[in-house]
Amino acid sequence: MIADVVRVLRCPTCTLELEAGDGRLVCANGHSFDIARAGYVNLMRSAARGRHEGDSAEMVAARERFLGAGHYEPLARALRERVPRSAAHVLDVGAGTGYYLRDMPGAAVALDASRYAAQRAARAHPRAGAVVCDVWRELPLRNACIPVALNVFAPRNGPELRRVLTSNGILLVVTPKAEHLRELAGVIGLLQVDELKEQRLLAELEPHFDAADREPVDFELRLERSDAQDLVQMGPSARHLGASDLDAGLGSTSWPLKVTAAMDLWTFIPNAR
Repeated sequence: MIADVVRVLRCPTCTLELEAGDGRLVCANGHSFDIARAGYVNLMRSAARGRHEGDSAEMVAARERFLGAGHYEPLARALRERVPRSAAHVLDVGAGTGYYLRDMPGAAVALDASRYAAQRAARAHPRAGAVVCDVWRELPLRNACIPVALNVFAPRNGPELRRVLTSNGILLVVTPKAEHLRELAGVIGLLQVDELKEQRLLAELEPHFDAADREPVDFELRLERSDAQDLVQMGPSARHLGASDLDAGLGSTSWPLKVTAAMDLWTFIPNAR
């Protein structure tokens, strides 16, 4: 794991700084965390282990295939355009495979609850480091160490994001709009976007951040059946939609299918409250 990533990490047990040595990260109190051969480190607090496994290997593989095919490249490009090239670190909270960290400046820090995702995120960027942790709890990062944080369709821990972001940092959040994937939702029965999603987003973040901008990111997907299957299996619908229902829905559709991608890209800045 590269030194620039280790420099922003802290011990999840006692919050002291971590240092790399002999294939592990160690704090001054002697707490030790092995760096896996795949290049990631598990900093999940012991009380949360086994309860927060994150995405399965199958879900992560589906995400890697779908994103690797370039379907969400317009979104990745929009994110890159918002990140200052001078940023020393870019954090992705709920990073998955680390796809959105590609071509970002500085050191890339990927946090995810899934060890399968962390295995891939560790290889997403020449200067990447991946960490397994529970993003709902205290993040294993030092105070005010991150100039840019990404949050793409992932859980948002407002107080912790504010703690780790620098005073002049930015938080980029991507949320789906009501019409996102509507054609596929009609065919397969995907989980619908919560009508109160915007209110929940602001309620989660506004005590700690101010919304500086909101940019629509809309484009058309042209999906083959295998693409649609990966899209379903990489997201939350994979936990609710049975294989027989998925096969039936996909089998009743003509391919390729034009599908609407509709998202909002929010820019938040730390507030003074």
